[in-house]
Amino acid sequence: MLEKWLEEFLEFLRVERGLADNTIAAYRTDLKHFCAFVARRQFSLDPSSLRDACLCYLYELNAAGYLASTVARRLAALKSFCAYLATQAGYLPWDPAEELSSPKIPERLPKVLRPEEVERLLTAPRTNTPQGLRDRALLELAYATGMRVSELVGLDVDHLNLEAGYVRVLGKGGKERIVPVGRVAQHYLREYLEKAWPRLVKDRRTSALFVNRRGGRLTRQAVFKLLKDYARQAGLTSAPSPHTLRHSFATHLLENGADLRVVQELLGHVSISTTQIYTHLTSTRVREVYRRAHPRSRKTEP
Repeated sequence: MLEKWLEEFLEFLRVERGLADNTIAAYRTDLKHFCAFVARRQFSLDPSSLRDACLCYLYELNAAGYLASTVARRLAALKSFCAYLATQAGYLPWDPAEELSSPKIPERLPKVLRPEEVERLLTAPRTNTPQGLRDRALLELAYATGMRVSELVGLDVDHLNLEAGYVRVLGKGGKERIVPVGRVAQHYLREYLEKAWPRLVKDRRTSALFVNRRGGRLTRQAVFKLLKDYARQAGLTSAPSPHTLRHSFATHLLENGADLRVVQELLGHVSISTTQIYTHLTSTRVREVYRRAHPRSRKTEP
């Protein structure tokens, strides 16, 4: 029965909340883990028993050494699921997870590449092959716009307007935003569409902007792999993720005087508090530059 309720909840997230497929897949993975725990420990489905199940489940996650961020994510999914069962679906008379509190997560600043590292990464692809030209266009667009990897691989050719210099991005929850595209990215996108895209697509009918060598839409996993390969070629000490380019995009804009509200709009953040993490990064950078550059910053008092 719990598995049936889970499928109904996931459909609710898709239809009523309009959540992206990747988000729903993450909910499915986390909640299936909980459902398996309930079945293994033979908890019943009345609210009191489910409340005990939630508590035992959290205890087991902590005892197994899961990161606080993982526990918090699974608890958030569990609380959403239980709230749905009690309020929207009416399967439970009250919410068994309502009073559960999330573990405190230590703030971790996202990894950001320096501008010179971005330059090395973006120039790593060899543009004398269709795949290399595609990769250069993809990396340039990722850094030029700060798009999420799911947004990037979800682009269609008609989402681009290179004459006007912008791309139409379909973000989380189906929300659309318009993001400017810089001249360097425009150049490589034109080159890719004129010289590489037709050779990759061949006779296949597709609207996808970034395609693999068989003409199918490029996947998120493929983007992670190509970033890892080019990071190694560029001599970077650690492989950046697509989100690293997004973080770098935002941080470099703020370091060069961009308004926080503008960066929020470009990133597609619903709340500005999400964008404010980058102000911590820029202040850290300012302090580092000050300590390095000011002649009396490292001296002790006489």
